[in-house]
Amino acid sequence: MSYDSLTIRPLAETDATAFKALRLEAIADSPTAIWPTFAEEQAKTLDVVSMQIRQTDRQVVFGAFEHDALLAIAGLRREALTQTSHKAILWGVFVRPAYRKSGVARKLLNRAFAHARKQGTGQILLTVNTENHRARQLYQSMGFAAYGIEPRALCVDGSFYDEEHMVMYLDR
Repeated sequence: MSYDSLTIRPLAETDATAFKALRLEAIADSPTAIWPTFAEEQAKTLDVVSMQIRQTDRQVVFGAFEHDALLAIAGLRREALTQTSHKAILWGVFVRPAYRKSGVARKLLNRAFAHARKQGTGQILLTVNTENHRARQLYQSMGFAAYGIEPRALCVDGSFYDEEHMVMYLDR
């Protein structure tokens, strides 16, 4: 893949169909990494999805595109309350399998982090399945540090999975 054909930008409401399709692909690919089930995500109307990706002063979803094809997504949601507004949550990160290890995730996340810094966000939090070694290594390599494990955070098809809580400080 050539970076010349890669565009990273905030998603618009007109991207709702592509976003929903990629979320469904993400759940099918990694059901223990995404919180809604396939059926729950599939049941969302395009109006609900449009609201989920609508950029506001507190939320944005970035997409990585090759030409018009959506390859990867990452959401960032900043806390609304004054005493917690220095924090943002990174959510919904997914890269199509064919584009993994190509640098797309790193470029996408760096764009999200630049956006967070511009907004004055001091730290970004995330959770990641402890068995998702590839994602954990990526986050660690980008400056995230673990600060705790939530046991049995997810129950997928009767099996429980722990999630690691991670933080990256942007203001240090």
